[in-house]
Amino acid sequence: MADHISLAQYVHKRTGVPLGHKDSMRNMLTRSLGASSFYLFWRYWNPVWGYYLSRYVMKPSHKALPLWCAVIVTFAVSGALHDLAVSLVKLKPVFFFTPWFTVMAIAVLITQLANVQFTRAPWWLRALMNVSIIALCYGLVSFTL
Repeated sequence: MADHISLAQYVHKRTGVPLGHKDSMRNMLTRSLGASSFYLFWRYWNPVWGYYLSRYVMKPSHKALPLWCAVIVTFAVSGALHDLAVSLVKLKPVFFFTPWFTVMAIAVLITQLANVQFTRAPWWLRALMNVSIIALCYGLVSFTL
């Protein structure tokens, strides 16, 4: 998908407003937190980052790997880049985001396979469910590292 549309078009599709619009952040948070599934949470979360991950990691990975594996690779690469950024800021190696994001990828796949949907729940409950899954994944990694 990202190969056929520009970053500006992708962001507009995900947020409903043009790239750089004053409501971009609000719309991203509203749409992602209130998503009706954990999979859809990630479709709306940070569309600029998502555009580049889709274009340079997900699509190439999916050409060589099954979709489920490409999802895990994409989340792991995102985590590794977060680890690298934090490592550079702290001036010491950090290895937390890669396993955390990998666990979140597995949660995406499990919830999608099990067809876990929050469609009929009010926005606040959908947000609570999405944040709870993220927190659960964080907790699992925190307690094992």
